[in-house]
Amino acid sequence: MSSATGFGQLAEFSIKSPLHKFSKAKEGQVLEHTFEFTNSGKSPLIISSFTVSCSCTKVTLSKEPVQPGQKGTIKITFDTEGRNFYQDRTVLLHANTKKETEKLRFKVYVEPKQ
Repeated sequence: MSSATGFGQLAEFSIKSPLHKFSKAKEGQVLEHTFEFTNSGKSPLIISSFTVSCSCTKVTLSKEPVQPGQKGTIKITFDTEGRNFYQDRTVLLHANTKKETEKLRFKVYVEPKQ
């Protein structure tokens, strides 16, 4: 355990809206959204890995730590091919925060191909 953790000086993942609702989409479209967050903690925020609920979701994030008070971004890409009707997806971020896991979600209604 590092000394920063021992004194309660952790990074803190702050985001205004961890849920994004896409407009209705047609099957086959690739949707993108960038979440913006702030490290409101006292130590650099390190997102060490992530877990997605299906291979249709890709995540792009900076490998550099986000310093206290600074902003960072996480871009998600969702391929609607083979996905129909209401979709509700979760991205779990594994980070050096008190909760250790932060959650992002997105929802979309995908109209099937004719």
